[in-house]
Amino acid sequence: MNSIVAVNSKKDLATFIDFPHELYQGDPNYVPELFIAQKDLLTTHPFHKHSALQCFLLYKGDQVVGRIAAILNNSHNRMNNANDGFFGFFDCINDQQSANQLLDTASSWLKEKGVQGKIMGPVNFSTNESCGLLIEGFDSPPVVMMPYNANYYPGLLEGWGLTKQVDLLAWRFTGDNYDDRSVKLMDRLQDRLKRSDITIRKINMKNFKQEAASLREVYNKAWDKNTGFVPLNDEEFDYQAKDLKLVLDPDFCLVAEHEGKLVGFGAAIPDMNQIQIKIKKGRLLPTGIFKLLFGKKKVTGIRILLLGVVDGYRKLGIEACIYGNIIKAYRAKGLKYAEASWTLEHNDLVNNAIKAIKGDPYKKYRIYEKQI
Repeated sequence: MNSIVAVNSKKDLATFIDFPHELYQGDPNYVPELFIAQKDLLTTHPFHKHSALQCFLLYKGDQVVGRIAAILNNSHNRMNNANDGFFGFFDCINDQQSANQLLDTASSWLKEKGVQGKIMGPVNFSTNESCGLLIEGFDSPPVVMMPYNANYYPGLLEGWGLTKQVDLLAWRFTGDNYDDRSVKLMDRLQDRLKRSDITIRKINMKNFKQEAASLREVYNKAWDKNTGFVPLNDEEFDYQAKDLKLVLDPDFCLVAEHEGKLVGFGAAIPDMNQIQIKIKKGRLLPTGIFKLLFGKKKVTGIRILLLGVVDGYRKLGIEACIYGNIIKAYRAKGLKYAEASWTLEHNDLVNNAIKAIKGDPYKKYRIYEKQI
């Protein structure tokens, strides 16, 4: 008989975080999450001040066979005038009954909290954090801060009755699929923007605090129409900005200004998963910290994880110029690849900008939903 255990102790939390390491043992594409980062996310992240979650473990005898978190995001419901819930941190053996038990448990917890709408996921708090289930592109590891799962997961979720809400795309650039013609077109486009007093520059790291405040305003305005978007409050944005600053290269963080006012920005970070994949069970001690510190210079790829332009400045080519400048910088540094992720499948404006500079949509992720 399977049994569900609510995670309410440090020991249970450690078991919850570590379960994927056992599940994916021997999978060459699995990248372990850093234990300390997952612990902070589940316990001290600013999300917990305004919303709630409950983690669950599924046991078969004394062996863990699955995990899930039921998530009540009050900010999402206020923003969207909804009464929905999420599930996240879903991992399970290839067994439909086990998956059903986990999803039933998350659904029941949400109902007890008063949710009467949909359950959606996998989403780890909101679309501001890791989200989506990998449904295409299982032949390579994920890049930094992107999810990974076995190829049987879609069948488990759909077997419980979940259906597609939206797909998310990941685009890959390599040295052999980006040509000089794209660069020349982008340069001409950038010249045209300058004639309209729109300039693109690198972020000022010496004035990072002030820059970050402006970026938060642009972020919340630029993404407000995206499916499932939840605006970040000051504390949440600062939490994320603090982590990004540790690995940020100003060559890969660009802002667009119109007469001194920020109207868009894009940011890329090193694909630290190249190093993290070698850190056993995500533990920084005793040797993991040295792998991170000394391995950073050897990273050969980046992830473009943020791109947004506020309403009124879209369709001018700002998106293409930001992408193009980041790709030019990555090539100048001799890196081997870049991934732009993720974009909504129906965001033609951004997707067309990526296609124009020869991006390849090589992975696809899905967010599911079900009326509960």
